[in-house]
Amino acid sequence: MALVLSRVSARFADEENKSVPALKDISFSIPDGAFVSIIGPSGAGKSTMMRVILGLMPHESGDIVRNFSRPAMVFQNYALFPWLSALDNTAFGLRMGGMKSDERARIAREKLKEVGLGNLENHYPGALSGGQRQRVGLARALAISPDLLIMDEPFSNLDTITAAALKDDLIKIWRTYGMTIVMVNHLIPDAVELSDQIIVMGAHPGRVEKIIPVDIPRPRDTRNAQFFKEVDLLTKAIRAVS
Repeated sequence: MALVLSRVSARFADEENKSVPALKDISFSIPDGAFVSIIGPSGAGKSTMMRVILGLMPHESGDIVRNFSRPAMVFQNYALFPWLSALDNTAFGLRMGGMKSDERARIAREKLKEVGLGNLENHYPGALSGGQRQRVGLARALAISPDLLIMDEPFSNLDTITAAALKDDLIKIWRTYGMTIVMVNHLIPDAVELSDQIIVMGAHPGRVEKIIPVDIPRPRDTRNAQFFKEVDLLTKAIRAVS
C-alpha cells in the first residue's frame, strides 16, 4: 500500500481561535500505483486531509503509514510564481533541492515537452491560459519524479475542452510513471472517468462515508451505459451525505 490511514482525526483553529474538529476516524488504504479520487460536500475536510497526508498539518489521533518518499502536489489555483518563466516555475522544486542550474533546466524542458508546452518555456504565467498554467503546475510536479501525486481539483477552473485534453494527458503520464495519484475533486463524471477507487466523504466533521471501486475497463467510454450507471451511483452517494 502506498498510503494507509487508520482512525485518523484532526482539528483546526477557527477565526475565534477555537479548536474545531476537521476529520474524525478517517480510515482507508490506497494501493501503490492506484488512481484514487476523494469527493464530498463543502466542509468535508478534503483539503485538510491532503495536508495531513503530506505531513503539513498534525493529526491528533490515529495512525498514518506513508510508503512514499517523493510526494508532489498540483494546485487548483496553479500556484505559479508570476515573476518566473514557465521553465523556471517548472524547475523551482529542483532548485530548492540544490540541483545545478544546467541539470534542472534540462529536466524542466523535458517535463514541459511531456505536458505539451515545449514551445512556451520562456512565457510567464500572465501570458498563459488557465489550461497552460495547470500544465506548468503538472510539469513542476513531474520534475521531481514523484511516487505520490496529489491533485487539488485540477480541472475546476478549466473549460470543458481544455479539461478533456488535460485528463487524457494525465492518464498517459500516470501510466508512464506508475505513480500513485490522489485527486480531490467535486466533478462526479471526472472521478468516475479517472479513478480506480472513489472515497466519498461526509462533512462537519469530515469522515469517510463510502468507498466505491470503479470496475470499468480502461480506456473508459464516457458515453456508454456502464459509465452513466457509475455516475448515478456516485451522485446518489454524494446526495446522501450532503
